[in-house]
Parts: sequence; structure tokens; C-alpha cells
Amino acid sequence: MVLQSSVSIQVLVSAVEQDPEALVRRMRISTPAVIVNQCGGYGYREWQEQDGEEGRQTSRRIQVFSMPERGVGLSRNTALLHAGSDICLFSDEDIVLSEDYAEQIRRAYGELPDADMILFNVRVAPARRTYWNEDIHRISRLNYGRYPAYSITAKLESLRRANAHYSLLFGGGARYSNGEDSLFLRDCLRAGLKLYSHTACIGEETERESTWFSGYHEKFFRDRGVLYHYLYGPLALPLAYRFLAAHRREMCREISFGRAYALMREGVREAVRGGGKDDGGR
Repeated sequence: MVLQSSVSIQVLVSAVEQDPEALVRRMRISTPAVIVNQCGGYGYREWQEQDGEEGRQTSRRIQVFSMPERGVGLSRNTALLHAGSDICLFSDEDIVLSEDYAEQIRRAYGELPDADMILFNVRVAPARRTYWNEDIHRISRLNYGRYPAYSITAKLESLRRANAHYSLLFGGGARYSNGEDSLFLRDCLRAGLKLYSHTACIGEETERESTWFSGYHEKFFRDRGVLYHYLYGPLALPLAYRFLAAHRREMCREISFGRAYALMREGVREAVRGGGKDDGGR
């Protein structure tokens, strides 16, 4: 079963200090889009992007919301608030979309009619790769933590029914460095949404300096401890130990294993003192 071409797809882009028109071209966006550009001030503009030869042109609505506040969770929530499509695709300014990304997304939802969300492949540098879908399968609480936001597509109605939002505590520009994607998927699973992985590749990442990662320093491990509390509750400490044991050769070159674990424990305690619940972006 192939989803009808009339089903609308919208790209929700989080960007910082970008030229929106150049960004649309660079990302190869061929569907309507909502771009949230965190820059020097407030503003809104929209235009109809034209494609095709004269006499056979099609147009798509591009909306750009500018704001001075920083935080990837705030950016994604703002884009989600203004979304108006059947299916939305979360994306970032450093993603170049495949020419047929819209067709691939429609086809996948046609193959998986009960899916509320489908997570696709996006090519990244080997050192940054956290996942690659080799088959189509359900995403569960056992395997959701590897997926970045730019892999996520969702039925907008399903997200709104689940009242799903991104946390304002985690991610680039927020208090804690990363983890907002995992928290978002966790909340969607808790709300009963059906998540699937899919083997189609819908784009690739262009290499750039990370907006949040600056090394395996004390803040990295402390922030990871906070995240593990919110993700895993009473299992945070044993899973933190397992995480460090699995990655100690890479992560514990400058900070010892014991010190890294102590820092993650400090993060867990900080989260407990803060009340034990993240705000989920609400």
C-alpha cells in the first residue's frame, strides 16, 4: 500500500543565524517547511518557493520564525506549534535531504499504516553514527535511545493527541548538553504511540563543529548523569556504570573511569534534588 500523494509533508527545521532562503536551497527542501531561526531578534516572514519550468511550476509555503532565545528544545517546540501538515519531519540546518525524501516518507507510511512515527536512516560521519536501520521493526523502550531528531517523522495528529513536546532542559543552548531526542521518544512511547524504524535513507549530514559536544570533560559526565535519572529512574546508576564500561576506552582517557562514574552519580543526585521530573517542554 502506498500513501496517497495528497498527504502533506512538512519539514520542521531548527537553525541558528541562518539565511533562510539559502538554507532552503542548501537543504534541498522540496515540501512546505517551518524554519525556526534563532538569531538577533524577532520576526516572521513567509513566501511561496517556486519549482519547475515555466508553465509547469509548483509552489510550496515556507514559513520562517525568528527569535533571539536559544535552545534546540524551544526551537523544535516552536516549529511544532506552527506545523500544519499530515506528516512532519524534524530536521537541522546541517542536513541535506534526498531528492525523493517526500516520496520515501509517504511510501513508508503506506507500508506501515498503524505507525504514528517512523524513524529513517540519515547518513552521517562514521564517528558520529549512533544507529543504522538494517530492517523495519518496532521501536520500544529497549532501543529508542540511539535516534537523533533528524531521523524522526511523525503524524502531526498523533503528536498533538499525545501532547508530545521537547524538553527545555536538554540540548544545544539548554542547561544540560544533550538528550532531548531520547526524552522526546520516551514520552511518545509512554503515550502509547507506535514507533517504527525504516531502512529508507532520506538525507545526509554535512560535517560541522558540534553545537553541544566539546569533549569528555566533567560537565559531559555530570550532564549525562542528570539525563540518565530522567530516562531510567532507579536504574540510572547501574546503567551509567554499564555505559562507562562500554565506552571507557574512548571516554576515559583524560578523566578516569572512577571519576567519570562519580560525576554521573553527582548528576543523578542533582536531578533527584530538582524534583525527579523533567518538564518535557511543557
